[in-house]
Amino acid sequence: MEQLIFDLVDVEPPSFANFLPGRNVEAVAALERVAAGAGTERGILLWGAAGTGKSHLLKATVAAAADRGVATASIADPGEILAADPEVLARNALVAVDALDRADAGAQARLFTLFNALRAQGGRLVAASRVPPATMALREDLRTRLAWGLVYEIAPLTDDDKPAALLAYARQRGFVLPDDVVAYLLAHSRRDMPTLLRTLASLDRHSLAAKRPITVALVRDWVQRELR
Repeated sequence: MEQLIFDLVDVEPPSFANFLPGRNVEAVAALERVAAGAGTERGILLWGAAGTGKSHLLKATVAAAADRGVATASIADPGEILAADPEVLARNALVAVDALDRADAGAQARLFTLFNALRAQGGRLVAASRVPPATMALREDLRTRLAWGLVYEIAPLTDDDKPAALLAYARQRGFVLPDDVVAYLLAHSRRDMPTLLRTLASLDRHSLAAKRPITVALVRDWVQRELR
């Protein structure tokens, strides 16, 4: 089926507000507690397939903590820690490490030191991986320490979840999204959530600029304009 082609805008920076939790409500609530400095969790590991929103959630946790004035640090790739001093990193109250499953032996040694230093100083670690700790190629002492914290599988939204999720996203942002528009987008657009959210952000902007409500007719007119 031919897909819609839009001049898409980026959605706002990752936050808890613009993450559609689906079956991940418990994991999101735990991360919100960590970001708020509440709860007793010293570490949280998220795992799941690519595109499920793990990186989004790490960034949302760091952003929410930073908004409170908390010292934070983010490591987008484990290789970055080789250029850092784990003891210095551990001075932050919250450290996020993405793509943990890509850590080689050198990075794992640094991460082990970081984990122990954070624990000693009362800091917290949030991390993400494509696979669960049991199947990661990790040194055993690091695997054991990761298991001390909470571990959540981040599940993707199913096709059945997506209409309600898109409607909730629109409501949170104060615009009306008719059911037939949702059905049209799901039938004619890419169905991954990042693209769908960017489409909604663009559609909302276009609706305001055109001073027209969001309807299937507006979407079709938009597509025709983009294809000229």
